[in-house]
Amino acid sequence: MIRAHFGIDKAPFSREGVSLLAAQQEIFDTLRVHCQQGGLCIVVGDPGTGKSILKEHLCEHDTKRLIAPVVNRTLHTYTSTLRILCDAFQIDTNGRDVRCEKRLIEEADKINHRGKMLAIIIDDAHLMALDALRKLRLLLEDFPKNHNLILIAQPELLGKLALSVNEDIKSRVTYSATMPKLAPDDIEAFIKGQLDRVALAHSTFTPEATALIARSSEGALRSTKNLCIGAMLEAVRDRTRTVDLKQVNRVLLQPHWRRREDMIS
Repeated sequence: MIRAHFGIDKAPFSREGVSLLAAQQEIFDTLRVHCQQGGLCIVVGDPGTGKSILKEHLCEHDTKRLIAPVVNRTLHTYTSTLRILCDAFQIDTNGRDVRCEKRLIEEADKINHRGKMLAIIIDDAHLMALDALRKLRLLLEDFPKNHNLILIAQPELLGKLALSVNEDIKSRVTYSATMPKLAPDDIEAFIKGQLDRVALAHSTFTPEATALIARSSEGALRSTKNLCIGAMLEAVRDRTRTVDLKQVNRVLLQPHWRRREDMIS
């Protein structure tokens, strides 16, 4: 609907083709360095701050030199996590845990001999049982030093690792970073970048609409994207190709955008 109304070929504000912002790029570059020497890295951030985009850039960047299997289902046991990793490496998942571990170590050695790096990504790692994470960390001790275990999580993971019982994991962390919330200038740059990607003029969003989106999204990239898409759908309803305060405010009246105290009153 948006593409037909605005006369564009690509869907705006999709994950495809999203560039990393400066702070995100710095984290990305550091994670790649740790892939060369063996690392245990933690990236935390509030929901919607761009952790998924960072993960996708790691998976898609230089696939000839960097292999990045992802474990998304972090509520699984260690046994299930092993088999998810085996699936990602396209190796046999049958047998006991020790057999799966042996196959993974052998595959890691092969990857190392081919001159490639390995970035194992655990998404939503704050939901993963610490015992399973501990076993996974011990498994990676037998991997060659061409790998990096990257934990992508919400900030509560740092609180768990701060407990003395988890000092064995925390002491092996080689790098940690927090995905910052977007500043208003970053949000404006993101909106303009998305408009450039689909060949729409920057004037598609008025300065007032952009400023309101920046305030209302509270620095969250996901909220910015959803608010922009919603406002563009309202522009379709109004049969206009310019998104102004009218369209943005109509989206903000939806219950899930309103603050709890506003709904109570």
